[in-house]
Amino acid sequence: MRRSDAEALMPEQRWRSGPGKHLPFALVLGVGVLGLVRIFQYHWRQGAVLLGVSLLVAAVLRILVTDEQAGLIKIRGRGMDAFLYSTLGVVVIAVSLTITGGPLSR
Repeated sequence: MRRSDAEALMPEQRWRSGPGKHLPFALVLGVGVLGLVRIFQYHWRQGAVLLGVSLLVAAVLRILVTDEQAGLIKIRGRGMDAFLYSTLGVVVIAVSLTITGGPLSR
């Protein structure tokens, strides 16, 4: 009996397959979509924090996974990606938590 191609792949090769390669991006996208849902529900501060958290998740994943496993969250080098994702994530969270008053205050 011949095993299927998916079964024959070693664990490190599964990351290079179609679905496995995009798992980090899917996780970041999932948190980002949650943030957008909260924004559309008129909880913009919570939504903005979730968007910042999604960027921090991208930074952590970029540090932890290899270049082949990073998939769509890989833009530049590992260090530069982690720095940019984490910096932008912290800035988005900080701005969303410090804005007071205005038409969007809740």
